[in-house]
Amino acid sequence: MLIQLHNVSKIYSEGLESEVRALDDVSLEIDNGEFVAIVGQSGSGKSTMMNVLGCLDIPTHGNYVLSGTDVAELTDRELSKIRNRDIGFIFQQYNLIQNLNVAENVELPLIYQGIGTSRRREMAIEALTRVGLGDRIKHKPTQMSGGQQQRVAIARAIAAKPPIIMADEPTGALDSHTGHEVLKFLQQLNREGSTIILITHDNSIAATARRVVRLADGKITEDHPQEVDWL
Repeated sequence: MLIQLHNVSKIYSEGLESEVRALDDVSLEIDNGEFVAIVGQSGSGKSTMMNVLGCLDIPTHGNYVLSGTDVAELTDRELSKIRNRDIGFIFQQYNLIQNLNVAENVELPLIYQGIGTSRRREMAIEALTRVGLGDRIKHKPTQMSGGQQQRVAIARAIAAKPPIIMADEPTGALDSHTGHEVLKFLQQLNREGSTIILITHDNSIAATARRVVRLADGKITEDHPQEVDWL
């Protein structure tokens, strides 16, 4: 099993009057190669769930086991390596560095992995070509549309071929046509073997996943597979 959450809670201001249970005794398993949509309205706990699954935050209580390893036993450096090597993040806001060109933005996480200059440039160009931007590698983000910038962010996430892709509202800043293309690409990555975890508040976007996990008030209220018509 790739991901296992056992009775996980994430509590802010624990024990105080202002205590917030962002996740409340959640148990969840995700296997290799799944495409899971985690769905919920604002305040449901879905972003906290992504932060925990992505090793950006650790549970207050319970256990998170990733690829057989209890995340709580890892050092900050080991957690950083996992985030950089094993998980590709795609966010609603593209988080591109404006004074770097497209290829340089895609190369950034590869630098942190210690990959040499020529090899990481090859990997960046390969990823950008996959998302249809092979002819834009020297453009700056400010010279590109929102949809193109999101494709750069996707290229950055997939350049090192991580086994897990976490996409947090990846179509939220896009028009419907461009958002459709992003979801279609995530489905393609899943067909090729990537595990996709899609965070969304939108039921129509969740409908593109093979499984839906619904959150409310920090608890899982639904968890079921679904038939999907591939885009």
